[in-house]
Amino acid sequence: MSNKSERKISFNKRKKGLIKKASELRTLCVVDGCAIIYSPFESQPEVWPSPEETASVLSRYNSLPEIEQTRYMTNLESFTKQRLEKVKKDLHRLQIENKRKEVKCFMYKCMAGIKKPEEFDMTNADVMRSVMEETTTALNSRMRELNIVDPNDPVTSVSQNLH
Repeated sequence: MSNKSERKISFNKRKKGLIKKASELRTLCVVDGCAIIYSPFESQPEVWPSPEETASVLSRYNSLPEIEQTRYMTNLESFTKQRLEKVKKDLHRLQIENKRKEVKCFMYKCMAGIKKPEEFDMTNADVMRSVMEETTTALNSRMRELNIVDPNDPVTSVSQNLH
């Protein structure tokens, strides 16, 4: 922010919001909590809800074994690693989904005569097999819904629709 008075106004608004959230958390969830807020704008830190209650909460926290104190803590490095793993999984899922869509599009273009089967990249054969099985299953299911007698016989299916 450009000047000190704007920063102070913003700080005070955010501090008020933080204290309000801490109060709501304490009331609605019935938990102990406190806040100590240091500021370059004030000589003493803001202590909420009161110095005595804050000292009590900190005392209880400090009396916990270290493993309990740090159980739910995270630092920037571990947070970033967790996010990175999630993004990698999402990326992998999307890559698989995109490959399936590309293969399906190729299959439909072949059926429409736009592409030739010889142009197919055989490294995607497993994906094509899976897409074709899914498509066949879906078509057979739809044909059964439409009461077509033999989904494997196009003549029967056409004649059934005519009668």
